[in-house]
Amino acid sequence: SDKKKKKIGATFVRDLVAVLLLPNCSIFLMKNAALANVPKHIDHFSKFSPSPLSMKQFLDFGSTNACEKTSFVFLRQELPVRLSNIMKEINLLPDRLLSTPSVQLVQSWYIQSLLEIMEFLDKRPEDHTALEEFSDALVTIRNRHNDVVPTMAQGVIEYKEAFGHDPVTNQNIQYFLDRFYMSRISIRMLINQHTLIFGGTTNPAHPSVIGCIDSLCDVPEVIRDAYESAKMLCEQYYLGAPELELREINANSQNQSIQISYVPSHLYHMLFELFKNAMRATIENHESSKTLPPVKILVALGGEDLTIKLSDRGGGVPFRKIERLFSYMYSTAPRPTIGNHQRAPLAGFGYGLPISRLYAQYFQGDLQLYPVEGHGTDAVIHLKALSTDSVEKLPVFNKTALRHYRVSQEADDWCVPSKEPLDLAVYRVAK
Repeated sequence: SDKKKKKIGATFVRDLVAVLLLPNCSIFLMKNAALANVPKHIDHFSKFSPSPLSMKQFLDFGSTNACEKTSFVFLRQELPVRLSNIMKEINLLPDRLLSTPSVQLVQSWYIQSLLEIMEFLDKRPEDHTALEEFSDALVTIRNRHNDVVPTMAQGVIEYKEAFGHDPVTNQNIQYFLDRFYMSRISIRMLINQHTLIFGGTTNPAHPSVIGCIDSLCDVPEVIRDAYESAKMLCEQYYLGAPELELREINANSQNQSIQISYVPSHLYHMLFELFKNAMRATIENHESSKTLPPVKILVALGGEDLTIKLSDRGGGVPFRKIERLFSYMYSTAPRPTIGNHQRAPLAGFGYGLPISRLYAQYFQGDLQLYPVEGHGTDAVIHLKALSTDSVEKLPVFNKTALRHYRVSQEADDWCVPSKEPLDLAVYRVAK
């Protein structure tokens, strides 16, 4: 509709003004004739679907066909497609969230990055200077987007404090942020692969590492690294930490350590978050105990799946609260200040679990929590064991996605009980 077009146009004018006010980029923007056509560029690139890559494709390209020209040609088209697909969805957020300074700042970063990549659309792959400038531009873009997660989180906090929240808005924001952060993970993956493979920083001592992927990722070693890091923080904060009990089951080869093709930093991120939660719950649930029950890990490799089960004795949580633990809108963590390094080491914006689940889902895995209230919690990470099955899970903007933002609150066709425990006192009959 004309009204919708005017809204989108006004949004981009506002965002472009915000970009112009950013330091160190006004000269660039003044020279860029495409600035006024940003909405057209986004409309153009968002008509294409992103091209998901498998772990095997990443590895094969980096090890046997590592051609910087090919990567350049692919990324200068693929990155605008991924950026534009998610930028179309940003404009579908509630106006009051879209108008927060934090969300506008994030939007301006995406616009600036899109324009910088488009500078290379007409460059010749044979031009070595263009290849060097492209690699430098990717590093600049990656650094610019370092604070996207906390900045977007700040926008959600600003929105909640000003307007509260309702079920429909919660659903829209949850849907968007899962897709937005997943898109960000995928874009950083592409950028890291290119800059690491062609940046001359490859470590010959680790030939199994291709970019940020380890084709022989030692899963138990990553588990121990994440545990030690979480233990150090926990000891600093609580003056103690539960021990680790690790058990391995390799159904394919009993005498070999468990290895898969994976991104060690992604696995570390998931495990570190789960260890922090398990340690904090264990200590707070056993304050009067002289000894702490250990955190137990079972890692099993089968024909299709790699499964990591982390079990704690932290008392668990009621089953009804599980959904909230993965919600961006229900975070109960203390509000940190962006750039404040004095925050408690075991807390943050409350985005640790939902972001960790996205890392697991990125290559077709998952992360689930199974609480036993009064006892503890089992956290289970499922990953694909085969590099051919580990394919990027990418959001695409289309009519199906559009419908998610237009959902209205309708009456449920099941009786919906109260979210909180029933107070039976109000039903007592006076004696």
